Amino acid sequence: MPAKRSNRRSAVARKRFALPTINWRALLSGLVACVALAGVYKGTIWLLDQPIEAVQIHGTFQRVPSVRIEAALEGYLDEGFLSVNLRDVQNRLTEVPWVAKASIRRQWPGVLDVTIIEEKAAARWGKAGLLNTRGELFIEEATHLPVELARLEGPAGSEKLVAQRYFDLQQRLEQRGLSINILSLNDRGAWAMRLSGGFDVRLGSTGIDGRADRFFRALDQILAQQSDKVAYIDMRYTNGFAIGWKKAGARNASIDSEIGPHG
Repeated sequence: MPAKRSNRRSAVARKRFALPTINWRALLSGLVACVALAGVYKGTIWLLDQPIEAVQIHGTFQRVPSVRIEAALEGYLDEGFLSVNLRDVQNRLTEVPWVAKASIRRQWPGVLDVTIIEEKAAARWGKAGLLNTRGELFIEEATHLPVELARLEGPAGSEKLVAQRYFDLQQRLEQRGLSINILSLNDRGAWAMRLSGGFDVRLGSTGIDGRADRFFRALDQILAQQSDKVAYIDMRYTNGFAIGWKKAGARNASIDSEIGPHG
């Protein structure tokens, strides 16, 4: 009797640890199908990924030389239509001077469609730099400086700050038939500007917004008819300003002001 129980336990153990039955034929068929699909995929990619046939370039170019665009694209023309890295092409194009933005897309069967947007110069920066409409220094040493642009000056890294001040003041001046020729921020944080009327405005280093408001009120109420006689306006007072006149025997006039400027 004990021997029979031992045989039953062995049979139960063998049944419990029996390996699953593998359908080798179905497995092999699946592997063959996967390999075939991979081959078809690679073959299709190979057929489609032929060298680029043409490049279409769109954009209105005034400053960007077309030869620079062509030179930037030249290294990619031998790459495959599908394998070419469009992000790399885009980055390469935006390195070209005066290119603000570039977009590239594939156009079947083998054409790269390229759109270029030029930078728009809003002001000069220092001696030879150019700022765009976002206040970014996009060219440090320009070979051609549009003479009609205002010149902005300031410490290194202050381009956006000076540009924003310029945009705000320029908008208000244009409403009065004037414009800024030079706007400067010195190392001590003091602001000054020279206007198209030929006179300087000294704004100092504190309370610039309030001083600018007082300057425009004075311009509207007092100076509008005689701005051509003004050499400078000094707004560095707590509540008023001083005027320097161009005529011989220049006189200073203060309106509701304290004695002496305050930075």
